[in-house]
Amino acid sequence: MKINGEVTKLGDDIDTDQIYPGKYLPITDIAEMAKHALEGVPGIKRISSIIVGGKNFGCGSSREHAPIALKGAGVKLIIAKSFGPIFYRNSINIALPILEFSNVGDVEDGDELEVDVESGVIKNLTKKWQRAAIPLSGLELDISAAGGLLNYLRKYNK
Repeated sequence: MKINGEVTKLGDDIDTDQIYPGKYLPITDIAEMAKHALEGVPGIKRISSIIVGGKNFGCGSSREHAPIALKGAGVKLIIAKSFGPIFYRNSINIALPILEFSNVGDVEDGDELEVDVESGVIKNLTKKWQRAAIPLSGLELDISAAGGLLNYLRKYNK
């Protein structure tokens, strides 16, 4: 699966309360949740289809609302130097691809990327380079292809 899009660049230690503030936890409508995605991050002008973060992206409390709100806001891929482990798992579980990439400093806000999620190959179309991220495991790719963990379990747990 290839994903093309513009980058919204974020920093280190973006926690789940910045991604989706706790005061909105009672909201269950995904379109409404999406309106509050990244509300806790100062200076956000737009949410692009690809988010690039620094280290420890999605740290903090274990709210699945954070990746759901991002996906609802049109995010198709998150790339970061590292992820909070629960955010990582929650993202895979809702079929929101995420890749760990040590060279996030080489990507700038507004860059155009083409990413092969299966191989982990990232092409920066703006800066004309290609590098490798850590690809998802076979199981993570299967869960994503099924549309998330619940669909995967329905399909294979018979």
